[in-house]
Amino acid sequence: MKRKQIQRMVLCALLTALMLVLGYIENLLPMPGAMPGMKLGLSNSVLIYALYMLSAPTAFMLMVLKALLSALLFGGVSTLPFSLAGGTLSLIGMILCKKVKDLSPMAVSAAGGMLHNVGQVLVAMLLLKTAGLLGYMAILMAVGLATGLVTGLVAKLTMKHLKTIFR
Repeated sequence: MKRKQIQRMVLCALLTALMLVLGYIENLLPMPGAMPGMKLGLSNSVLIYALYMLSAPTAFMLMVLKALLSALLFGGVSTLPFSLAGGTLSLIGMILCKKVKDLSPMAVSAAGGMLHNVGQVLVAMLLLKTAGLLGYMAILMAVGLATGLVTGLVAKLTMKHLKTIFR
């Protein structure tokens, strides 16, 4: 294996571990008044970083690894369809938004935050066979917008500093 390949593999392992730690910490943080399913989405900042600094396929691989390992380590296998649906829809949306000229990482992340919640609610609607969750989706999309802006800002600031480190 070439040195660059090893470095990239190590970086991906570190980013996966970082996403798992951020997800775990997020589960420990109390969110007063939060409805079920509401989270800060801290690990999304790592996916934004991967999408901008590495590649879309790498970001997708990291999302899948985070979903699988989080389900096995923390949430149980029943959380997996929600994580994968939300993560996949979110990442597809972020990849498409990133192609729009002059759209900032914050806006891309906000779109991802909203779409993540849409994916999770769609899975819940399929499993529960009800459209009654559409009103809940509107609330979660607003939360996804706000938290996506925050995680996008974190990613943007991180990328700014890491670009200078790796030059």
